[in-house]
Amino acid sequence: MIRWQAKASGRRDRYRLESEALLTRLGRERMQAVRESETSEPVLAHTGDRTVLITVGLEDWFHVGALGDVVSRRRWDRFESRVVESTNRTLDLLDVHGARATFFTLGWLAEEQPELLRQVVARGHEIASQGHAHRTIREMTPDEFRTDVRRAKDAIEEATGKRVLGHRVPHFLGPKDLWALDVLAEEGYAYDSSVRPLLHRFGGRGGAEWRETHALTGHNGHAFHEVPISSLDGPFGLALPIAGGNFFRQLPETWVDGVVDRWFAAHDAPFVLYFHVWELDDAQPRINASRLALLRHYRNLARMPVLLDRTLARWGGTSVASFLKLEHAAVEPRARTLTLAAVPRPTEAPVTTRPPVAIVIPCYHEEQTLSYLDRTLRRLTETLSERWTPRFIFVDDGSTDGTWDTLQRLFGERSDCQFERHAQNRGVAAAILTGIKAAPVGTDIVCSMDCDCTYDPIEMATMIPMLEPGVDLVTASPYHPKGRVVNVPGWRLTLSRGASLLYRAVVGQGLHTYTSCFRVYRKSAVVDLELTEGGFLGVAELLGLLALRGGRIVEHPATLEVRLFGQSKMKTAKTIQGHLRLLSRFASAKARR
Repeated sequence: MIRWQAKASGRRDRYRLESEALLTRLGRERMQAVRESETSEPVLAHTGDRTVLITVGLEDWFHVGALGDVVSRRRWDRFESRVVESTNRTLDLLDVHGARATFFTLGWLAEEQPELLRQVVARGHEIASQGHAHRTIREMTPDEFRTDVRRAKDAIEEATGKRVLGHRVPHFLGPKDLWALDVLAEEGYAYDSSVRPLLHRFGGRGGAEWRETHALTGHNGHAFHEVPISSLDGPFGLALPIAGGNFFRQLPETWVDGVVDRWFAAHDAPFVLYFHVWELDDAQPRINASRLALLRHYRNLARMPVLLDRTLARWGGTSVASFLKLEHAAVEPRARTLTLAAVPRPTEAPVTTRPPVAIVIPCYHEEQTLSYLDRTLRRLTETLSERWTPRFIFVDDGSTDGTWDTLQRLFGERSDCQFERHAQNRGVAAAILTGIKAAPVGTDIVCSMDCDCTYDPIEMATMIPMLEPGVDLVTASPYHPKGRVVNVPGWRLTLSRGASLLYRAVVGQGLHTYTSCFRVYRKSAVVDLELTEGGFLGVAELLGLLALRGGRIVEHPATLEVRLFGQSKMKTAKTIQGHLRLLSRFASAKARR
């Protein structure tokens, strides 16, 4: 096992070195290649009339389906975007080999980064649609699919000024999904590239007619082509996709190098290659997901630029539209009207009338998380500022990594942020109490949240009003009947839920959750509490001490999600022993009362 791991590590290091050398070469040759590409014709192939069609997924690393279980579409704007860098890298690689490609992109990305799409077009490539928000065909009804492809087409055409001709659905089409082709034809698309035979039978004998680029008839009179992802014959008449993406990264390198030759040995039709721009970015953030998702998304990223470079050097390639001889007609910009109702009215109340709210964020070895936190807090600031004046208090709990420096870089120049620092690690509860005590004079509403955003901080806008007169603490409660838990490891869920049940029996208050760090405190009710536990136990201790002296606590049903970046700091055995010890103390204190 150790020998195998050493060999795997050696291969990864070799690929990284080769990729770095390749990227350095691309940087030197970029300007010359760009100048040549502006006047040269698309390269169809280097060998006779054998054509390679290059199709590229223009999407960010967090858009992908493999991470969809932990990355919500509604939070895309909180992740570090790397699509510009990875797209430029892809364009440079194509330019060096004089190749042209079709980039399938999202309507969402066209709305967010239209300049990037214009750059792709300016460098001689085609932009096609991949739907608006990376929804699979199986998530939508036919009417919803029609709305999605229409919205994506409009957004991309608005960004590029060019007619969109092609479409590809995320996760590709199965035999039962071919109704989508009629919708695409009716919506003005000229071709689809969503068929990727993967042990599917499209028609008889493995669907040979669906294995090659071909014209389709019967789509309400619309001229339409299907451009399937290339696949080779497998056992039992089935098809095995071999044309790039995950298959390039997962299959043996020597086998991948001969894939195009195998295709042309059996077919006269074009070989349809596909990959994604994020596959040329080995430095992208690592997110916590299932082992299968991590394998699908991250494995062998370092070798992808090298494999593509060798493939393009031998075969070149062109876009789908160029091969089909389709014209990208110019599209007139859509008129936009601005009504008076669309102009935000200035608030009549002066800023000083909004009550102050302090948000305490304990940080311990959270360097990987802070970029995501930065974008999340920007959203939170916009939300809370409508009613309150938020101030963020970061407490670095003795981190020895780059947490403190990253905090200063991201938040140091913001006037609404302040920083506290423990000389050594004292635990999350101690950090929260430090932040509460550091809240500015006159601030009686203090919130605490997890740095890893396992609870959505936007929920504070709902929780703060619950701190009405007579209430001392509002706590998020995933174990409330209306709460939810998403993708949290079973061991953590069992420990937390079990501890909360025991605290409910001993402390009372009828609460469902006692271990959440996501809370809203009345500072005057908790600032004088003295904790004996500084870590995770102290979170439960603080609530228990407040309850035992008669404080009123209410719950907000919330959703607890898996930690996206970094690792949990909790020590399971030590935490279990500590909870039992703390429960014994509470039971004794209650008995004395």
